[in-house]
Amino acid sequence: MKLLVCGGAGFIGSNFIHHMLSTYPDYKIVNFDKLTYAGNLDNLADVASDPRYTFVQGDITDLDALEAVIKEHSIDHVINFAAETHVDRSIHGGCKDFVLTNTLGVQMILDAVRNNNITKFVNVSTDEVYGALELDEDRLFTESTPIVPNMPYAAAKAGGDLMCNAYWVTHKTPVVVTHCSNNYGPYQFPEKLIPFFVFKLLKGEKIPVYGDGLNIRDWIHVNDHARALDLLLHKGTPGEIYNIGCDNERNNLEITKMILSALGKGEDMIEYVTDRPGHDRRYAIDATKIMNLGWKPEYTRDKFARGMKETVQWYQDNTPWVEKIWEKKRNEMNSFQGGLDRSSETMKAVT
Repeated sequence: MKLLVCGGAGFIGSNFIHHMLSTYPDYKIVNFDKLTYAGNLDNLADVASDPRYTFVQGDITDLDALEAVIKEHSIDHVINFAAETHVDRSIHGGCKDFVLTNTLGVQMILDAVRNNNITKFVNVSTDEVYGALELDEDRLFTESTPIVPNMPYAAAKAGGDLMCNAYWVTHKTPVVVTHCSNNYGPYQFPEKLIPFFVFKLLKGEKIPVYGDGLNIRDWIHVNDHARALDLLLHKGTPGEIYNIGCDNERNNLEITKMILSALGKGEDMIEYVTDRPGHDRRYAIDATKIMNLGWKPEYTRDKFARGMKETVQWYQDNTPWVEKIWEKKRNEMNSFQGGLDRSSETMKAVT
């Protein structure tokens, strides 16, 4: 397999690349990533010199760049992780970038797949496109659950999913769509809940919990997600949707207390804050379909405590990794402010 991984420098993408390189010694992987704020080549430093791995910087909204990479490396399979993913950013910071990457970007990949006779394309999406479940109902998200997203981020992801369906129905473009629950594990960008809480606590700061903290998510280890995607690249049926979940529903307060316990902190470090707008109460996945293909999670519900402990320990052991991210972010902000200052000085000179 000659595999193009779009967005491979992010959290899930980098873990997937590690999995594929360790599992298939003869596969070639090209990582095509724009390296936005969440893309981090340090996530793949240990494979950077591997002759089976190539990095190309690029934007999935650039069809010419996509097709050039596909042709140069004789790509036959594509998987897409490239996305704007942070819900709060889509609410408070505007969602133009979310629509461009999560909807238009997927359409550009679909065009590239169709134009270049790609064997299979897997588009990695989210359970958030289904909207929300109530805390007291027994219902789970299935592949036939209607798409009714509530967040701008989820709506943009749903746009990409609908493009995939349209290209399958219209052109028989060989695309598989996945909807996965919340991931945890190493290399997650530190604005996400688990690493964000870990590093605030390590600095002795309180951690903010939205609302009553009872919002529920189904948590899956990123390595289990990678194994599921591996299976779908090989055995997933084009035109189909597959839900990926672990039957591991936990509310945010429970996650918070597990992190506090792992770090030896008390509940006095919790600070309850105003809930974010439109905060979905519950997501829960029915993963029967992919399990019938032969996949099952290794970090099951009863092994979640172990997975969380390992994850928290990984962040403790890799504080230089996160410090480098924050330093990059500070430099970018300083550069941005410097540009504003220089622009202001130029305007003064002109006037």
